Amino acid sequence: MFAFVVAAVFLLLFGVGVLRDRRRFGNAVHLGLAVTFLGIGLLLEIDAGPPGLSETVMILLLLVIGLGPVVLAGLLCANGVKMVRKEGRRPANLLSLLAGLGMFGVMGLTVAAFVTSSRALGLIAGTTLLVVGYVSFLFLCFVGYAFLYGRMRIRRDADYVIVLGSGLIGGRRVPPLLASRLDRGRQVYEMLAARGGTRRLVTSGGQGPDEELPESHAMADYLVERGFPAEAVVREDRSRTTEENMLFSKELMEAERPGSSCVIVTNNFHAFRAALMARKVGVDGQVVGSPTAAYFWPSATIREFVAVFLQYKVVNLGICLILVLLGFLAWATT
Repeated sequence: MFAFVVAAVFLLLFGVGVLRDRRRFGNAVHLGLAVTFLGIGLLLEIDAGPPGLSETVMILLLLVIGLGPVVLAGLLCANGVKMVRKEGRRPANLLSLLAGLGMFGVMGLTVAAFVTSSRALGLIAGTTLLVVGYVSFLFLCFVGYAFLYGRMRIRRDADYVIVLGSGLIGGRRVPPLLASRLDRGRQVYEMLAARGGTRRLVTSGGQGPDEELPESHAMADYLVERGFPAEAVVREDRSRTTEENMLFSKELMEAERPGSSCVIVTNNFHAFRAALMARKVGVDGQVVGSPTAAYFWPSATIREFVAVFLQYKVVNLGICLILVLLGFLAWATT
């Protein structure tokens, strides 16, 4: 019963957080804790269910705990190999492969500690599992809430649509990833324009060292060549990072229409982190995502999570350090 009460409290905190501001990582954590305590409560009450239910659930749970990590690690490794073949050996493209290999490493360490019955190895494995468990919990919170956030209805009163840049091919051509954002941005613009009033679409992206023109100009040309009204496009051509995308686009909006709101368009894997960034810099905007190739999603999502994890590095690294110290304390006192 206690677990259900705790789950209800965290669910209430989640609801209040969403009503106050959808763009809070705390919402993801509250939702994750609510689901966790609800699951604990259901497991504690399972004996009261029909005959055979508890045995079936326990078998399924053991299969998930035993085989789930192995299957997931294998899938991540396979995805990492595919990423390297399709996108090259850049560090960002190796994340799913490294995550899969890391999972196999932790499993190997745990098995070695069990087989050897080594006290020191057991404490190292236990401490590692605590840290990995904490990080994994946050990752699941991130993925779960990002999924929900990406499916929230678009606000009705936005004056601007901001499309974030992502680099050009050959220094001047819009790549498929960016084209997906632009097509989604056009859909959002047309939906808002159909509700009445004058809307504007901001293409946001400066010129990189290997680019022949600013990303925003190539983005605007892509839209205009496909029939989008040129007078509805505003080009923000100074930004180099997502934070600068937000800040410089905000300057343009405030100069034209002080106090205006917006819908920000990026790829779906980037939407929740972009929303956190918008909140941080004070942009009044909801973020929506455009489709991304399935093979690209795991590494991109891991990259986004790492960035969010480090955004709150004082808390997260502090908790990880406490878990490590608890492991050493346990080793010293036994």
